Parts: sequence; structure tokens; C-alpha cells
Amino acid sequence: MVGPNGVTNHAPWKPEAFDPGQIFDVQHDRELPSRCGVSNLTKPPGRMALSDFTDASELGVTIAGQPLLHRLFHFVLAYSGWEHAAVVLGGESFTALAENLQNALWTLGGVTHEHRTDSLSAAYRNLDADAAADVTKRYEAFCAHYGMIASRNNPGEAHENGAVEAHNNHLKTALDQALILRGSRDFTELAGWRRFVDELVARRNRRREAAVRTEMAELRPLPARRTTDFTEVVARVTKTGGFLVHSVFYSAPSQLIGKRLRIHVYDDRIEAFLGATHVVSHPRRRGRSDGVRVHCVNYRHVIHALRRKPQALAGSVYREGLFPRSEYAEAWAALSAALPRKDACRRMVDLLWLAHDEGCEAGLAALIAKTLAQGNLPEARTLKQRLEPRRRALPEDPPVQLTDLASFDALLEGRA
Repeated sequence: MVGPNGVTNHAPWKPEAFDPGQIFDVQHDRELPSRCGVSNLTKPPGRMALSDFTDASELGVTIAGQPLLHRLFHFVLAYSGWEHAAVVLGGESFTALAENLQNALWTLGGVTHEHRTDSLSAAYRNLDADAAADVTKRYEAFCAHYGMIASRNNPGEAHENGAVEAHNNHLKTALDQALILRGSRDFTELAGWRRFVDELVARRNRRREAAVRTEMAELRPLPARRTTDFTEVVARVTKTGGFLVHSVFYSAPSQLIGKRLRIHVYDDRIEAFLGATHVVSHPRRRGRSDGVRVHCVNYRHVIHALRRKPQALAGSVYREGLFPRSEYAEAWAALSAALPRKDACRRMVDLLWLAHDEGCEAGLAALIAKTLAQGNLPEARTLKQRLEPRRRALPEDPPVQLTDLASFDALLEGRA
């Protein structure tokens, strides 16, 4: 069902599809012995790891009230059941697989003999033969770097696909129950939901310590370093103060205009380099299917220009992506509705400059929200005074009684 904001609203996920042999103790988040999945009776310790992406949108998680459409990358050791999970915002790409699989292996502290996944199937769908072959080579090279045999689920083997699905379903059931106990599926920031997933997985892994110790003894050592887990593109910073990556505009500091940057594209972020120097980071955005340009703008990159020409804020094509938090967007809406455009722009730019200059983005956002709730318009000068700590008077010097120096002379004479 499509909601009023144009985002598909998923019905709450329900565990009807679970194997009846899988029982959960909701209060203690305890997974009891299962009859489904790859069991430790069929795979020796250290032999196989499985990974997959699973749609997690049906869990109904929201970030600051907005539905979060996402997947979970799920890595499981076939023998012990040790697992690693990560929130993935994009599709099932090789980049997402490589980054999260490496995170799992380095968190584990060792490497299995074989890694099995069917995750690359989705990555192949929109690729021509040459591009698909390139993805296959990259995956094989990735596994070779870690000394793992690269394998995929065999088509038509229901028990193999069912094993992977069972692991995914068990994790989502545990998350669903934990969210019920939490009392809310809303998180103020994406990082909060990621911590929630990490903490639940850590609790589940602690209950497998005996089997994990057995398996750890059979794992191969990690290589000396990680391998590439991003795609790289080259982009030039235009005179508008940004660069394009996959049809998304990202801002850059004005001193980089005209420079060619190497962009490392990850699943959830981009990192830009001028030569070997890291110069820009952004959360990754995805282009829209309707062709409307998406902008990802760090207000710190443009704040100096806006201070010189504050009225440019009103006509900026990336204004909506400029505000670092929702409170700043709400401030602009209130200011532009109540004041002439020139005054509204000046006040808004002053607020952004205060956030930048004082490094108080979060604290100022809280004051803006409080000011708006009281029916007032935020003004930088007033809010700055409320941000500054109260100056305390310095304590008076305590009285000190000086010793008569003649007493020291007497001591010296006595020694003589």
C-alpha cells in the first residue's frame, strides 16, 4: 500500500512461514534447537559460511518517523550458527556483498574453507554478459584473497535455499520480538537501528560460545589486510560546487572546483580523494527513476558563499537537501512564512553559520525545536546566548600568611 508520502508501507512482518520446530523464548531471546537449516550435524567446524541479503522493510522500522526500506546482510557459520548482520540501504550488489562479508570475517577473526552465497543473482539481473563476467571474476578474486572456495547455491536444490531462508527468518523473528519488547519501531537516527541489530546479534552469539570455540580452532587465519570493497569512479568538481556520481549531485568544498576526484562508492557512503588525500565524505544517495536530480549537500561546503549572498538560499535548487536536520527545515518553513524573503534568508543563514562556527548542530537543533514549539521564530543571536555556558565568577584567593624570613636565618645559624 502506498502512503500519502509516496512511500510503500509494508504490513508488519509475521512469522507464519517459520519451521514449526523453531521456537523462541520471547522474554530471553533464546533460540531453541531447530530442525531446519544447515545443522552442525552435516557441516564440520570451520568448513562453511553462508551469506545472503534479506528484505527487512516488513519489520516496520522507521527513522524519525519515515519508513526505512532496507535489507539485512546476514552471515552465518554453518556449524556453530555464529552470525553477523548489517543494515544495507542499497540493492544486492557486489560492493555491498564485499564490504559486509569482509566486516563479518574481520569481526569473526578467521576464515572458513568455503563461502556460499546466492546474493550475486540479483546483481546479475541488469548486467550484460561482459559486466556479469566481471562481477564473477571480482567475487572469485575476493574469495581467493581470503583463501576461501567460492560457491553458490545449486539451482533447484530446495534444501540449500531453505537453509539460507531459515537463518534469515530466525533473525527477523528475533528482531521482531525485540522490537515488540522495546515498545517502538522508530529510531531517531539510522545509527540507532544499526546498534540495535548489532546488540541483538551479539546476545545471540553469546549463547553459542561452546560451539564457536570449537569452530574457531578450525578457521584459517585472516590475510594481512582487507581487499577492495568499493567501486571507483572519477568525477570533476564543477563550478556549482559539486560532482555527479550515478546521477546524484554531491557537494564539495569550493577550493576543489575544477579538480578531478577519485570517488570510492560503498553501499552506504561515498569517500572522495584528491590524489591520496581524503577530502569529502557523504552518505550515499540513490537516483530517482523519474529523472529528477537528487542532491546531497553538506551545508558546511556552501555556508561561506551563503553568508556573502544569503538571498541565494531562497532560489537554491538543493535547498531542501541543505538542512542538516529536520529542525532546520522546520525553521526555514516558519521563517519564510512569517518574514519577507530577504529577512528570512538572512536569519536562516545566520542559524546555519552558528551551527557551523560553534560546532553545535545538534544542540542548536534542540533549541530551534523548543523555540518553534513556543510559537516564536528562531534568531541566531538569541540562541547563541542560550548555547554558551554560564560564566562563573572566579573564587577569591584565600588569605595566605607569609613566613618571616628571619626564621630561616635562625635555622641556618643553628646548623652552623
